[in-house]
Amino acid sequence: MTLTNWAGNYTYLAPEIHRPRTVEELQEVVAKSSRIRALGTRHSFTDIADSHGALVVLDGLEATPQIDEEARTVTVTGGTRYGTLAQHLHPAGWAVHNLASLPHISVAGAIATATHGSGDRSANLSTAVAALEIVGPDGSLRTVRRGDDDFAGSVVGLGVLGVTTRVTLDIEPTYDVAQEVHLDLPWTTALEHLDDITSSADSVSLFTDWTGDTIAQVWRKSRVTETYRTRSDFFGTTPADGPRHPLPGIDPVNCTAQLGEPGPWHDRLPHFRMDFTPSNGDELQSEFLVPRAHAVAALEAMRAIGDQIAPLLQITEIRTIAGDDLWLSTAQGGDRVGLHFTWQPRQSEVEALLETIEAELAPFDARPHWGKLFLNRGCRLARLYPRWDDFGELAARVDPDQVFGNDWVQRHVL
Repeated sequence: MTLTNWAGNYTYLAPEIHRPRTVEELQEVVAKSSRIRALGTRHSFTDIADSHGALVVLDGLEATPQIDEEARTVTVTGGTRYGTLAQHLHPAGWAVHNLASLPHISVAGAIATATHGSGDRSANLSTAVAALEIVGPDGSLRTVRRGDDDFAGSVVGLGVLGVTTRVTLDIEPTYDVAQEVHLDLPWTTALEHLDDITSSADSVSLFTDWTGDTIAQVWRKSRVTETYRTRSDFFGTTPADGPRHPLPGIDPVNCTAQLGEPGPWHDRLPHFRMDFTPSNGDELQSEFLVPRAHAVAALEAMRAIGDQIAPLLQITEIRTIAGDDLWLSTAQGGDRVGLHFTWQPRQSEVEALLETIEAELAPFDARPHWGKLFLNRGCRLARLYPRWDDFGELAARVDPDQVFGNDWVQRHVL
């Protein structure tokens, strides 16, 4: 059977796929494999999750989340989707600190690639991890907990350190969020008041095609408190008079509720609803994260080549992420601004343009999102992560024969 990723731009080459029903079955599969990788919801746009040996899919494992109210944590299997997790947490009165744009992605896959939502004070989804249970190359189980020597290197592990069977996440009391959309933010205002704009709500996303004098849409998601009020006056914008999709001309039926209508966190923090096909589907994606101090300069650099970007682009999303201390997190070491590109499905042309984009962003120490399209010409990534060599040593110690390696890992990491 031919298996492709979600976008359809990559066909997996692994000759066999395993779907174990128990952790013990998974351990047996791994122990017998010379090469194996875990495959999540296939939302990556490259061969990061592929293998010349076997693939293992964890959606067959018992997926009922286990809530520990005293510890304020929840433990889930690695293949659990965030949307499924939310359906268990919210009725019990709990929540996670943030969600990505799509609730359809798996917990283990998201944290392994430093996937994130948006918010000046909201760090990557991986920062909620309190513990990981991992199957090593010999099939043995090990648990890494916050505070352990290997913890900060193991969370964003890119699938290199083993197959994550269970993840324990921090949780907090449930909360409501209201989402507002504002139209036509002047670029001059955005560049002058970027910090004020991104701090105006708990999660802020700016959508642009890099042409013209305005940013098309600003999506603001705010936790609902006694002081929450919708804003009609927002930096010269116009409040949307109805629901919007990030892509112009697309029916917003699959988007989460807007117009300032309060609702549960899991029904507002993602851009798209769990019960609909994610996003546009027929697309490619890239994202580059720059230190907050370089944000305005990086935005100006992209605007300067907007005429090259626009013909291949569906939309760009600009958002912020709080810094963390996880070794291979794209926000390691300080706050970041993410420049996310949703491309038309024209991969060869997009990759040619990425040469220019990566060169333009290189002076700003831009780190690419691990699960999306990037080139990394000249192997620059090693210079962008202070704990790069430490991660290599950790990988060599826990998997000396690179059972969990693949071509992508060889090109970009080891």
